[in-house]
Amino acid sequence: MGLKTASSLSCILRKCVPHLAISHAKQTHAQILVHGFISNVTLQTDLLLVYSKCGVLQDARQVFDKMVDRNMHSWNILIASYAHNCMFYDALGVFDSFLKMGFRPDHFTLPPVFKASGGIGDSYLGKMLHSWVIRIGFEEYVVVGGSIMDFYAKCGVLVDAWRCFVNLSMRDSIVWNVMIGALGKACFFSHALECFRDMLNEGMKMDSRTVPSVLSVCGGEGNLMKGKEIHAQVVKHHIFGCDVAIGNSLIDMYTKCGCLHDSEKVFRTMNELNLVTWTSMISSYGVHGKGEEALALFRKMKYCGFQPNCVTITAILASCSHSGLIHQGRKIFYSINLDYGFDPSVEHYACMVDLLGRFGDLEEAFELIKNMKSAATASVWGALLAGCLMHKNVEIGEIAAHCLFELEPRNSSNYIALCGIYYSHGMWDGVSRTRAKMRELGMVKNPGCSWITVAGRVHKFYQRDFSHPETEMIHEMLHGIFPRVGDKEMTTKSWQA
Repeated sequence: MGLKTASSLSCILRKCVPHLAISHAKQTHAQILVHGFISNVTLQTDLLLVYSKCGVLQDARQVFDKMVDRNMHSWNILIASYAHNCMFYDALGVFDSFLKMGFRPDHFTLPPVFKASGGIGDSYLGKMLHSWVIRIGFEEYVVVGGSIMDFYAKCGVLVDAWRCFVNLSMRDSIVWNVMIGALGKACFFSHALECFRDMLNEGMKMDSRTVPSVLSVCGGEGNLMKGKEIHAQVVKHHIFGCDVAIGNSLIDMYTKCGCLHDSEKVFRTMNELNLVTWTSMISSYGVHGKGEEALALFRKMKYCGFQPNCVTITAILASCSHSGLIHQGRKIFYSINLDYGFDPSVEHYACMVDLLGRFGDLEEAFELIKNMKSAATASVWGALLAGCLMHKNVEIGEIAAHCLFELEPRNSSNYIALCGIYYSHGMWDGVSRTRAKMRELGMVKNPGCSWITVAGRVHKFYQRDFSHPETEMIHEMLHGIFPRVGDKEMTTKSWQA
């Protein structure tokens, strides 16, 4: 009778897992206690699994701590649960205890441990684990190889991530998605698209995780044609049409490619909207200088019951800054704590300093920085320096520049900005002194660069670079365009006069 009851309770707990039925699981837990089965290892493991899957990690840990006989499965469940919920130090702490108890990790143990190592940016631990994987022969497992690759990608060691990717004898869609995403994040857009093409050529089909990564790459490269091609595939496969993450990625891609109308169209046709959707569309209006539209959408979002988070506030403040809406920006910034329940972040301060700097309210911007609860970052001082350059303010500009020299000693653009301020006032000693410092530090000005994609090929143009094979024809075309632009401007000015 006892064994039959224990088996029935185990069956109930396992049925709770896919449905995340936490209330039923707790009722079953009570039945286990009533019948005196709490020492049953199978039931303890089932309880651990259901609590972990439901995200009730405190209860999961209590069950785990009371287990007298912990098997390999129970250790793996808890380590994976902590890693899945981004509790990386807890995951590594349990893994350390696991090793001290004399257990040897298997191909289920290692992926969450690599995830935890990447989550805390501990490259030493990850590399040590990688050598261990090679030693015990788990590298051929796709799930292990993919987790190693993901670890290197998150730590920014793209060369090692690529090496792991190439050495994998089998690659599933997860592995391809990680590699495409890593290349895109590192701004190797053409390599990411090439990787995507290789994926399709090997017979792999793109899934709901591939599409956002590829769209992000298209937006980063400004490859509108490829972005539209992916959009067509999304429309063709109806299963993607209701995926909110894909819709958000389409809005972002069209925004980065300068197609506000297409971003709006995607937004209007989405069946489901989440906070990321609203924030993406607000940001889209902002970068296109449509501050009033961004504010209207921000109000509509709140009316629809969505509470702004830090990213949303950054998007609306940046929109106000790009459109010169200083009064609206001030009102939002100074009401963040009261209206939304959190303190302004560094990004919010940077947006507000940028807004004030554009308007020439540099003293107010400087006071705002001095009153920050935490130390100002390079983005905040950089916004102030940009405002000083725009309005030729030497006194505050020097303060901002010297703070940036401490925070970003190898960033030449800060020295160039200070030179620009000195130059605008004819302060040649300051210009010479700053340029001498740059020479002393071995700094050079990075040349300006623009690019365009034609027929799938990226053409890059650098300042004073004549290496492009069609340079002569391009210059002839530009010389033909400029006089017409000049004539049009003169005609417009005459009409306005």
